[in-house]
Amino acid sequence: MSNGEKILVIGSLNMDMSVKTPYLPKAGETVLGDEFTMAPGGKGANQAVAAARLGCPVTMLGRVGKDLFGEQLVENLRNNGISTDLIITDGSHPTGVALINIDEQAENSIVVASGANKHCTPEDLQVLGKTVDEFKILMLQLEIPLQTVEAAAKLAKQHGLTVILDPAPARQLPSSLLQLVDIITPNETEAFILTGLEVHDAESAKAAAAVLLAQGVKNVVIKLGAKGALWAAENRSKHLPGEKVNAIDTTAAGDAFGGGLAAGLAAGQDMLSALKFANKVGALATTKRGAQPSLPTLQEVEAYFA
Repeated sequence: MSNGEKILVIGSLNMDMSVKTPYLPKAGETVLGDEFTMAPGGKGANQAVAAARLGCPVTMLGRVGKDLFGEQLVENLRNNGISTDLIITDGSHPTGVALINIDEQAENSIVVASGANKHCTPEDLQVLGKTVDEFKILMLQLEIPLQTVEAAAKLAKQHGLTVILDPAPARQLPSSLLQLVDIITPNETEAFILTGLEVHDAESAKAAAAVLLAQGVKNVVIKLGAKGALWAAENRSKHLPGEKVNAIDTTAAGDAFGGGLAAGLAAGQDMLSALKFANKVGALATTKRGAQPSLPTLQEVEAYFA
């Protein structure tokens, strides 16, 4: 996929601090954890790294603090072959961090302190200048302010880019944004928050997807975890079963899926082929611990599913 079109990712950069626990603590409860790890994260950076490791040319736009974490996160992107020319160093706010608990069933709970990510403004998009025409795909998430996400989507549509939105962390979204989105990729929880419909299988996902299509989204891809994904567009829908792997940590599996989808489309695959590839990338990411450490290379995906 190294000959694919360029991908632009606008979003968050965080330092992830993860603790393995026997179970996720209840309110007011202290749990003795086990293994502690610290690794680069943030949904934006995760998706940028996911696509880059699959061989795509990727550029990231976002904010980090003027601190050690910020330096480490930018250096990590460079080490993954990602252009960091559009990343802004914020001298007034710290780099974002995420606190992650992971239980023995590989489920997680995450608290994010946004830091500099919260101050990524529509004005920051001016650093793009005329370079926006160089890109084919824009990847967006919701760990930066909503007005910045909508401004980026509007700019992308003006220049003919395909807009992929991962609506996480989940919140209600205005129709003015949804109408700019070519592909939205919620998981089951996010689909419920967006539509008010419970999602637990392909059939219920199809119903939720219909609501989002009616609001103006061109393609809806609902991630169903081990049950795969449901793709719906005008007059058609398709359930893609999950890939069977030995999952130990679901952190960043959705970001891996998004990176796989963008990479497939950037390489010229049709939507169905790109989704099948994304399913494999997302599944393989669950076989390793951590966010970015779990994101597979193209060679790893091809070897595992050979």
